[in-house]
Amino acid sequence: MTALVGLDIGTTGVKGLALSPAGDVLARAEETYPLQTPRPGWAEQDPELWWRAAEAALAALRVDDAATIGLSGQMHGLVLLDEGDRVLRPAILWNDQRTAAECAEIEERLGLERLVGLTGNRALPGFTAPKLVWVRRHEPELYGRARHVLLPKDYVRLRLTGERATDAADASGTLLFDVGGRRWSAEMLAALDVPAEWLPPVLESPAPAGRTPRGAVVAAGAGDQAAGALGVGVDGPGPLSVVLGTSGVVFAALPGYAADPEGRVHAFCHAVPTGWHAMGVMLSAAGCLQWLRGIVTPGEPFAALITEAERWQPGAEGLTFLPYLAGERTPHVDPGARAAFAGLSLRHDRGALVRAVLEGVAYGLRDSLELLRSLGVEPRAARVSGGGARSGLWLRIVASVLDLPLERTTAEEGAAYGAALLGGVAGGVFADVHEAVAATVSVGETVEPVPGWREAYESGYDRFRAIYPALRPLEDA
Repeated sequence: MTALVGLDIGTTGVKGLALSPAGDVLARAEETYPLQTPRPGWAEQDPELWWRAAEAALAALRVDDAATIGLSGQMHGLVLLDEGDRVLRPAILWNDQRTAAECAEIEERLGLERLVGLTGNRALPGFTAPKLVWVRRHEPELYGRARHVLLPKDYVRLRLTGERATDAADASGTLLFDVGGRRWSAEMLAALDVPAEWLPPVLESPAPAGRTPRGAVVAAGAGDQAAGALGVGVDGPGPLSVVLGTSGVVFAALPGYAADPEGRVHAFCHAVPTGWHAMGVMLSAAGCLQWLRGIVTPGEPFAALITEAERWQPGAEGLTFLPYLAGERTPHVDPGARAAFAGLSLRHDRGALVRAVLEGVAYGLRDSLELLRSLGVEPRAARVSGGGARSGLWLRIVASVLDLPLERTTAEEGAAYGAALLGGVAGGVFADVHEAVAATVSVGETVEPVPGWREAYESGYDRFRAIYPALRPLEDA
């Protein structure tokens, strides 16, 4: 039996899966590595760590030579190579915030309307192009030796197969890509003076993109959100994908290319050939609960905190949390945004704080949903995944705030699962992505909105939306 292997090159480690053609998990492996923060707001990693972890994960899976391999990974990271494919500096990651000045320069040079018209997106510190501009400005000698630019998962492909390649879904997050045309943007490359020959060929996600020395076919793959959406069955218009991970994502597959004129949600190519998606991204979601636990009760089980939160009614008597611990992408596009508790009283306790955090994250997801609706998205349900999806209370809150049923799939393995399906298509196990999803993904539990909570959450969402503008003058002062 051919095993379908998926490797997800994440921010904290590589996750490996081996699936049967029916979608059953045959083996799991996970290898972790550290994150470097040499200065405030910086986030870097040595690409060699990704490769060693990928090697170890593949060895731990113990799959045979007939395996197919799909790759997914953290998006936007800048990997600079010299003419001998040697890494020139640590990769600058998606969560690095050093490029605010470069983003402003790009938007001023091109104008927001033209930039969104060319790329479907506005300039954000996480994207790849501003990082290139930063390196050219601050590390000119190193920049002068650069000959190749890769994204994180594509560096692992280079080491695995010797091939330089990327896919349209991951390339969409570089700000160098014509998302509507599914090709590198000649106008963006010219405007930013980036040599076209530095960039790898672009393939569709399920296309073969090299073989390992032992003959396993390797798919082009996809960025983690597109691969994760496939893993929960979002391969076309229909259910949303809602991710309650460290960050939060609301992802919608689109019937055709569409972009928000202000770039408040991302417009990217989907991992399905000729498909596109739009998504809103919160920088802090389940990470907010992890932060609160570390502040008020380190080491306390999350289940105990959730139990305390359940004692409070929806709205927590007016206590509202803004989840902007690390700035925000959607909807504010504001790296200077900050979190806050508003409406505290003497009655509020630890459980109320937890409830407010759960609700504040749900309101942030609602912001993304409203923007997707402005693009014509009208979902009837959402597929939910991520660590926060283990909490029944949080799922009921999110379902009620979004006013959508939340569906949990029987396999909850994230982006590595979708990557494995892409590998199966590349290796001929499935005819296309749709067949792969139909053969492997099924819905288990459905969590419905709580009817009695709707009124409280409608007024709570209005209160949530009103607080952010009031905080901005304090941040700007």
